[in-house]
Amino acid sequence: MKKIRNPYLGMESQGYNCFACCPTNPFGLKMEFYEDGDDIVSIWEPHLNFQSWIGTLHGGIQATLLDEVGGWIVSRKLQTTGMTTHLNVRYKTSVPVGKGPVEIRARLKEMKRNFAFIDAEIRHEGKVCTTCEMIYCTFPKDVAKNEFMFNGCFLEEE
Repeated sequence: MKKIRNPYLGMESQGYNCFACCPTNPFGLKMEFYEDGDDIVSIWEPHLNFQSWIGTLHGGIQATLLDEVGGWIVSRKLQTTGMTTHLNVRYKTSVPVGKGPVEIRARLKEMKRNFAFIDAEIRHEGKVCTTCEMIYCTFPKDVAKNEFMFNGCFLEEE
């Protein structure tokens, strides 16, 4: 796996404060991302502050983790930005908090015009706990650059 450089680092003064991926958001998830072949992966530690029922990761946080890794598919694999238009989350089993990291993994399933169909999952200790099918409406590259300050998404070594 190769680490992806966050294309928005250093843009906090311009308003970058993403709940999911901004490393300086004091209330955020501080997710980091890796490229693993066709997949985008995040390894994230569920802490007690993100639980719902005792010892269980909140379903809304799970949806956020899945949605965010889908967004990074759009950024890294498609080299543009977009917005979620559909998020279908299936909770198969609880995700524990305080019991080690989870792996959030996504892959591009298909493109239809400017719509990216993405599959994702959350695993704990190798077991699939949550799955997700999502659709992103992707923006033209000039819109991504001019309206969302997106200048590409690269690996740290690039």
